Amino acid sequence: MDPQALIDTTYLAPLPAPLWFIQFFKVLGFVLHLVLMNLWYAGVPVAVGLWLSGRAHGRRWTTRLIAQMPLIIAFGVNFGIVPLLFIQVAYGKFFYPATILMAWTWFSVFVLLTFAYYGIYLFAHGLKTYGPNLPKRFAAAGWVSALIFVALGFVFANAMSLMSNVAAWPGLLQDHSVHGAALGTAMNLCDPSLWPRWLMLFGLALTTLSVWTVVDAAWFAGNESPEYRQWSCGFAWKTHTVGMLIFAAMGAWYVFGAWPEDVRNRMLHGPMIAHTLLTGAIPGVVWLLLAWGARASSSSVARTPPGRGWASTVFIAQVAVLAINAVTRQIVQNIELQRYSASLWKETATQWSPMALFLAVFVLGVGVVAWMVLQVVRAERASG
Repeated sequence: MDPQALIDTTYLAPLPAPLWFIQFFKVLGFVLHLVLMNLWYAGVPVAVGLWLSGRAHGRRWTTRLIAQMPLIIAFGVNFGIVPLLFIQVAYGKFFYPATILMAWTWFSVFVLLTFAYYGIYLFAHGLKTYGPNLPKRFAAAGWVSALIFVALGFVFANAMSLMSNVAAWPGLLQDHSVHGAALGTAMNLCDPSLWPRWLMLFGLALTTLSVWTVVDAAWFAGNESPEYRQWSCGFAWKTHTVGMLIFAAMGAWYVFGAWPEDVRNRMLHGPMIAHTLLTGAIPGVVWLLLAWGARASSSSVARTPPGRGWASTVFIAQVAVLAINAVTRQIVQNIELQRYSASLWKETATQWSPMALFLAVFVLGVGVVAWMVLQVVRAERASG
């Protein structure tokens, strides 16, 4: 079967906005989602592990992160709606067949996320109520949530990789259908890009978690001891080192072992090679900033960590890392789908009213989030 036959071309409506507009907000929304999603994807497993270690500063870090996690998850899920909406606008002809092939797994996201959310609330409640004497049932809730978040990362990596792996659709449909009707049980497990993409994202999540550690210590931990804030700098640097090594190893596997030949030729030659190299190298900038902070914190006479200016610089640098990675992913996706998508993007009929309404609501939403964060910072200053 020709994979093209599984792409619905019977109704080719013009794009409601310019393609650059759709891709820009798809990437922007993904970056905003990624900042927060990384914190639960890597943060919850690390938090549970640190709690079990029994070390005082590690347990304090766990308590702080898990107390923040319900809000982080709420904002992260809402920011995730933005890229999903724009995927459906311009890439629906690929997104829908992929998620239909794996329908039951894709639908399980909502169920799993609900259980993970409740598990986090139970874990946070147990930490707040019982402290060091946390009952095993609350620790178990934390472990369940941690495993679910890792599984959810795999499901999304599966869906996004299957969306681009159009050539595999006919075989998956044949193996997972009855009389031509998809059973929704297919998975993209044979795609060589799936595993490095999933693990590479986990490495990237660890680097974001390390950055949040120093941001939290500098901006929101006014009541914590200087020893804890000093410890947080060293812990952040070590965590980032592990995450960067995973990111580098999985990224090399992804580029040299999983990219199709046409993608590799485009991304490793001509002007695109500079962007590809930048994508792989820029996490090192954040690592250097964290290494300087850890060294300054441990070697200074007062043994106090660098201040909020340094933490903000590290955060901005990490957002740049995530943005460059998101742009690279969009470029690669365009190349992978180019042979199938050219006819889908020929016409544009810009709908100005919905675009204006979206922009207004988007700006308002970001403003509300910024105001809420500012209130938290002011509350921390007042209590400190």
